[in-house]
Amino acid sequence: MASAYAVATGAETRAPEYQALLEVSESIALHRDLNALFHDLAARLHPIIEFDFLSLVLHDDARDVMRLHILETDLATDLQAGKETPVDRSLGGEVWRTQQPLVINDVESETRFPESMQMLRQRNVRSVCTLPLTTAQRRLGGMGVGSREPHAYSPADVEFLGRVARQVAVAVDNALNAQAAKSYQAELARERDRLRLLLDVNDAIASKVSKRELFAAISAGLRRLLNIEYTGLAVYDTKTNRLRVYALDFPDNQNLVLEDAEIPLEDSPPGQAFRTRKPVVLDASNLNQFNSDGFRRMVAQGLRAGCVLPLISRDRVLGTLNVGTRREASFTADDVDLLTQVANQIATAVESALAFSEIEELKEQLAQEKLYLEDEIRTEHNFEEIVGDSPVLKRVLRQIETVAPTDAAVLIEGETGTGKEVFARAIHNLSRRRDRTFVKINCAAIPAGLLESELFGHEKGAFTGALAQRAGRFELAHHGTLFLDEVGDIPLELQPKLLRALQEQEFERLGGTRTLRVDVRVIAATNRNLAQMVAEGRFRSDLFYRLNVFPLEAPPLRERREDIPQLVRYFVQKYALRLERKIETVPADAQRALAEYAWPGNIRELENFIERAVILSRGPALNISIADLRQSPDAPANSTPTLQAAEREHILRVLAETNWTVGGPQGAAARLGLKRTTLQSKMRKLGISRG
Repeated sequence: MASAYAVATGAETRAPEYQALLEVSESIALHRDLNALFHDLAARLHPIIEFDFLSLVLHDDARDVMRLHILETDLATDLQAGKETPVDRSLGGEVWRTQQPLVINDVESETRFPESMQMLRQRNVRSVCTLPLTTAQRRLGGMGVGSREPHAYSPADVEFLGRVARQVAVAVDNALNAQAAKSYQAELARERDRLRLLLDVNDAIASKVSKRELFAAISAGLRRLLNIEYTGLAVYDTKTNRLRVYALDFPDNQNLVLEDAEIPLEDSPPGQAFRTRKPVVLDASNLNQFNSDGFRRMVAQGLRAGCVLPLISRDRVLGTLNVGTRREASFTADDVDLLTQVANQIATAVESALAFSEIEELKEQLAQEKLYLEDEIRTEHNFEEIVGDSPVLKRVLRQIETVAPTDAAVLIEGETGTGKEVFARAIHNLSRRRDRTFVKINCAAIPAGLLESELFGHEKGAFTGALAQRAGRFELAHHGTLFLDEVGDIPLELQPKLLRALQEQEFERLGGTRTLRVDVRVIAATNRNLAQMVAEGRFRSDLFYRLNVFPLEAPPLRERREDIPQLVRYFVQKYALRLERKIETVPADAQRALAEYAWPGNIRELENFIERAVILSRGPALNISIADLRQSPDAPANSTPTLQAAEREHILRVLAETNWTVGGPQGAAARLGLKRTTLQSKMRKLGISRG
């Protein structure tokens, strides 16, 4: 009977524990969240076990530390979930390692685990009991209870808590597995989105869509994946040594940063990424370190975080990919890794685009040079060589041989028709630039309003009729030679820009803001006295000195009469071949008359005279009319000029005063009281033309 009574009494004593274990099982079934589970467990266990805190400590396999996951307590404490402690200094670590319960009856006398004991003493905890959490598959960590009373936990309590811990271990393992599965699914989803973004970028590049469509695809993917609001691409410009905004997607601030804006390499995040070849992550810690105007405007508009990636292809930095957000966010290492992959793909596309652009620019330049050279051929002013061996000509040729190998500016002065362009071509052909283009422009033949566009080019819409961008003569002559004929006719207001182009080798197109740099040698020619024009204030002195580095005088034909027979033979052969005439001799009297004539129009007049003579010749001998040779300017003029001569002189004087402007309110026709067409008819009748 006593034995039966004892059993009955023991069963009655253990009944609350069994009930508590059933409630633990029920709680585990009800709660999948560990925080909710431990909060419920604390309420269910308090009637059975005395404790002031209930904790869950788990082992981190990757870092080999014990991490506090849950702390259920009414004690005042600053302990937070996530606190890590080395395994050998943690109560949970001890039970995880030994797989045995750890009971400390009096914290005050315990010498092990000094840091943990000190923390417990500060919170007036006197006794603790920690149980291992272990399943059939793995060791998880420890579950602990503590009390402000010493010797609070008897062997029976430890046994009961061990049973609770075994049930809790299964719940914790299931929760961790579910959390890992959820995390894995999230990672899979994130990786899927990353791959989709990279594939979208790759498809956009492969389909050769426009840059706007390409960046729309990139921006949409980045917004979806990283919640990015701003996407931009900057490409390095070798001419300005700056980054230029190539594409931009900032929906709420379309006018904040215009495409084609420049970004300095110094004091800007893109510049730092370009120079260092490393990503630049932006957040509150470094937003104020950069002071470039464009970046400060972005910050003023709400930029709070960003990342700038260099675009690297074939070990060459092409530019940067720039992303940002208005959120107080931080770009993680994974984010930077993804953006780096995107940047690498974009770099390939940018390299192809730049190569295509360079090819198109070269094709356009070649096409313009071709048209220009065809126009040169049509002008019929190609002299195959310089004809003559007079001492004065040989002196000029020696000067040409001296200056040609240099890049010095040359100013060729001389009367009209003396072959100044031929000398300029000779300088070019003897220089290191001989394989590049020789570009010429007659400054007197182009209206003043269009001369700037001819020299420096213009942007689309720069003026009425500017329907497309157009390169100027300076651009066409890059690495070659630019010949400025009749340079004395350049308007005063245009001369400062020409001076800058000569000195700095840089300029802006008409209507543009982008500075272009060129490598051009300039040869100028004039039949005017530039020094006198400088004295009269009609030509800038600084421009004159810049052009007059190496002055060259083209001698008039009257000073090299011994060259006239050779020139006559050269022109006779040239036009006889062209006109399919067979002319074998030039009569002696004709040669003598040609040599004695003063040729006020110089070689041009001689060439035109010989062409006319070839046309009129019917036999093998050149037929010239000596009477057609006008009186030499060296001969005495009539004391009383004829009415026709006086009229011619008056028209010439007015034309000179108006800089040979015929029409318009300030033109010569208006000053003479004539219609423009009437004046032009009189000029043709009187043989007036600009030389």
